[in-house]
Amino acid sequence: MKLTLGFSPCPNDTFIFDALVHHKIDTEGLVFEVVFADVEQLNKWAFKGKLDITKLSYNAFTHCVNNYALLDSGSALGNNCGPILIKKPNTILNNESKIAIPGKYTTANMLLNFAFPQNQNKVETIFSEIENQILEGRVDAGLIIHENRFTYKDKGLNKVSDLGEYWEKETGLPIPLGGIVVKREFPLSEQKKIERVIRKSVEYAFENPSSSADFVKCHAQEMDKKVVDAHIALYVNDYSISLGKKGRKAVNLLFKKLGHSFESSLFS
Repeated sequence: MKLTLGFSPCPNDTFIFDALVHHKIDTEGLVFEVVFADVEQLNKWAFKGKLDITKLSYNAFTHCVNNYALLDSGSALGNNCGPILIKKPNTILNNESKIAIPGKYTTANMLLNFAFPQNQNKVETIFSEIENQILEGRVDAGLIIHENRFTYKDKGLNKVSDLGEYWEKETGLPIPLGGIVVKREFPLSEQKKIERVIRKSVEYAFENPSSSADFVKCHAQEMDKKVVDAHIALYVNDYSISLGKKGRKAVNLLFKKLGHSFESSLFS
């Protein structure tokens, strides 16, 4: 059975899916056609049902939950790993300040709305360009995700707020950033098979951390090995193997905070 699978070129995703993509595990007869895209592009494709299985932001998931089910493995949740609002040292922010965001439907933008509801002058920007937009003076501040949290200080930029810390202080739960979903049209038995294969891929990655090095490096925006390794360590953890009770509680709370109602269950 051939399935389309979308995920980002970021180190956490390539680390997780390397074993699956390169047949280092038993895929139980499943064949995957991989599609790489920025997370906001994946979000928009999910609204159209383009891919069979896809990574997407949890914020975006609230808009397509009736068509996709959340898999227990492959998610990016954790503590101290949220998006960070940054600016130049001398920039004074106000309600009209222009803020670069990595996409309207990202969890990062959702958290910005929670923490700073008055700041709505936003510019959608691919995540890897946000630091440059600030440095060039095109925006007053920016909301960074992924490996940029490890590089902004070296570029002379300052933190305004860690929105992951904001979420954790408000809820006492890990921050749900992104998940892996599958089309609900597939039989439950197939959904569970896909879930098992992804879990095996994550477990293989943990057991053989150097095995994915070439695949990760090939696609990483930030080539410094220390940054790449720190990125993986931050975003790939026990919640990536299985959401567990605490992870599921965090996802459910996010849905409730968005005031989202739906008829179908979140999970596969």
